[in-house]
Amino acid sequence: METLTDQNFLLTLGTFLPLVGVLVMMLWPKDDESGVKSVGIATAGATLLVGIYTLTQFDYSQSEKLQFAVDAEWIEVIRSGYTIGLDGISLPLYFLSMCVTFLVMIYTWDNMPDAGNPKAFYILMLVLQTGMAGTFISQDLILFFVFFEVVLLPMYFMIGVWGGEDRQYASLKFFLYTMFGSAFMLVAFLALFFQTGGESFGFAYLIEMGAGVDRDVQIWIFAGMFLGFAVKVPMFPFHTWLPDAHTQAPTQGSVILAAILLKLGTYGFVRIAIPMLPEGAKAWAPAIAILAVIGIIYGALGCLAQTDMKRLIAFSSVAHMGYVMLGISTLTEFGINAALFGMVAHGLITGMLFFIAGSVKHRFHTLEISRLGGMLIQMPKMGWILGFASMASLGLPGLAGFWGEFPAILSAYQPGFGLNEVLFRVCMVIAAIGTVLAAAYLLWLYQRTAFGQPPAEFSGGAAHSLSAGAGEHAGDDHDSDIEDVRPTEWMAWTPFLIAIVVFGVYPQLMFKVMDPAVTQMVETLGKSLG
Repeated sequence: METLTDQNFLLTLGTFLPLVGVLVMMLWPKDDESGVKSVGIATAGATLLVGIYTLTQFDYSQSEKLQFAVDAEWIEVIRSGYTIGLDGISLPLYFLSMCVTFLVMIYTWDNMPDAGNPKAFYILMLVLQTGMAGTFISQDLILFFVFFEVVLLPMYFMIGVWGGEDRQYASLKFFLYTMFGSAFMLVAFLALFFQTGGESFGFAYLIEMGAGVDRDVQIWIFAGMFLGFAVKVPMFPFHTWLPDAHTQAPTQGSVILAAILLKLGTYGFVRIAIPMLPEGAKAWAPAIAILAVIGIIYGALGCLAQTDMKRLIAFSSVAHMGYVMLGISTLTEFGINAALFGMVAHGLITGMLFFIAGSVKHRFHTLEISRLGGMLIQMPKMGWILGFASMASLGLPGLAGFWGEFPAILSAYQPGFGLNEVLFRVCMVIAAIGTVLAAAYLLWLYQRTAFGQPPAEFSGGAAHSLSAGAGEHAGDDHDSDIEDVRPTEWMAWTPFLIAIVVFGVYPQLMFKVMDPAVTQMVETLGKSLG
């Protein structure tokens, strides 16, 4: 067992520092709204600084190896240890979770949801951050499961308390679906533990011993993990909780859900299910590919049928996560790299789209696409930002979305380990058609909301007399005009916009961090599959 040193204390600090902020805020007077917000933002900012320091200390020439590793005793009676570490696969997502939480908190300064109580809201966001970061650094199945479940409760309350009109229904559906998947996942974890000799829940041990488990048993255990992770992604047909949760969630909940929480499922496939159960992964890969492309087409068609801006963006997530799962299902370095890049790109782009939708809701108190229009005239800056995010989402070359989708489609041309090439190439063609549909629904959304003249009900002060008291922050804009992008919105959005361009122009920045770890994982898979 290792003792904690300065270097391997970094991850523990980065993960649990938000809980210090939670303790401070619990003692803080509830009436001091700006004080509560300041403590929340300061805590998230300090955590982000720890994340930036972690980036500077990470040895990128050894990104396939676990760094800042800790292997300490935790629950000895069930052979579970406090085993954590960071490699090229988890580093981008770990850091993204810190950035997103910090920027969402800045956005919340001016855009607190209607139900009020910023103290409880900021506390939930910090607890959520601990759960997200912990999931990405865990190297023990029980520890992973604990963190994986920690994110459930804060999101349940964020939707249930601060959400829209149907918030109770949406939060309950989100909770029940995820718990349903988690129950199967936990059974699968326990089955794998006992099948490998019941010695350890550590990832390294299970990857080494899992390959020796009988093929039929691997397939059944993989099925349990598949259910748990597929609900979280969410893959078709387990996706139905997502549009409701996104539509009813406050803006902050939608951004965190899209940017980070959906990645916990896809990360679980790459980190746990595939390396530990190679025969199971190979047997399930064709089914995953088929469900992924169904999700791509279904999500795109679902978008075309929507009348609500937020619900349309939510359905687009089903389609985008389909590309990620298609890349993962090929079991190749190329496909898994594309999937990991796609996870980060989707987080940045769809998070940005939800930010914009939230700001539109704050100003007009509606997200009905038919009631919006003329954004380029009324709020030109926000109109251009929406156009930029839409182009990134449809996979325009030169922006981050392209490097998640295009290589994922291409990887299906030559899947690994003797998988059915014909099936995967058919999936490739269907996925390519999905990009055309993506352009259709995103351009349709942009045309309806940004072009033309602003509707009469939203010109001048009419919006406020119409909707006073009918939504978030009713009537807090100028009487004479609808306000364009606010300073806090610029502060929250600018890093997203810059990252989308930087990763679009120079994707190697992320690929060179992830690739050595992915290559090593696929090589280990190859040895297991013989």
